[in-house]
Amino acid sequence: MLEITSYSKTFHAGTPNEVKALEQISLTVQNGSFVVVIGTNGSGKSTLLNAVAGTFLPDQGQILLDGHTITNWSEHRRAKLIGRVFQNPFSGTAPGMTIAENLAMAARRGRFPSIRWALGHHLLDECRDRIRTLRMGLEDRLDTAIGGLSGGQRQALTLLMATWQRPALLLLDEHTAALDPRSAERIIELTNEIVTKNKLTTLMVTHSMHQAANLGDRLIMMHKGEVVKDSSGADKQRQRPDDLLACFDQLRRREMLDESAAEMLREQYV
Repeated sequence: MLEITSYSKTFHAGTPNEVKALEQISLTVQNGSFVVVIGTNGSGKSTLLNAVAGTFLPDQGQILLDGHTITNWSEHRRAKLIGRVFQNPFSGTAPGMTIAENLAMAARRGRFPSIRWALGHHLLDECRDRIRTLRMGLEDRLDTAIGGLSGGQRQALTLLMATWQRPALLLLDEHTAALDPRSAERIIELTNEIVTKNKLTTLMVTHSMHQAANLGDRLIMMHKGEVVKDSSGADKQRQRPDDLLACFDQLRRREMLDESAAEMLREQYV
């Protein structure tokens, strides 16, 4: 289970560039829940994932994961519990190494000092079996350098690597945004299959209202570093892309009204 309590983060505090990225975020994600996070640019959704991953430490608040208080853990230490797939399909893998070598790192992370030692016949057979589930014809290309694959193929392998050891938490940060529509659709299919089959606790950030409406069992909408909508159960299942777009429009209109009111007050008292 993931528990975030009163988490706040401000970047460039006390300067003209100050940004209050997260404001008193409190969030509990039950084991096996698939949570989709949406929001406009600058809403704090990717910052939330970075906070959980340990990219930075909080100004205040704490994070518990799988029974561990990880608030002050380094990003490297948290990686033992967290699997992550980034937006860029060329992040998260070693392009100069083969498919088999990349998968060996994921399968034997922290256990073997040598990739060559790790690549025994048993692991190679397991690599083929797992890659076959991707249905991309890569199971017979284990000696191919991963840097020579397409974005969709590489992202599929990155997803496989991130979930190889069944992490306590899977973070997906707009992991289809850089792909062509066909590849993006395939990666989303694989994501849903892997998360559902393994009952992985998952936070997925997306800009796609279609993905947000059709994936997961819980939906969180963020705005200006705060959670402004949290739907689960039947309420989540009723959400449609048009409903979510309408919510965004309401936030924009409210923001415009707030700015107009503030401007009127400034003019009145200047």
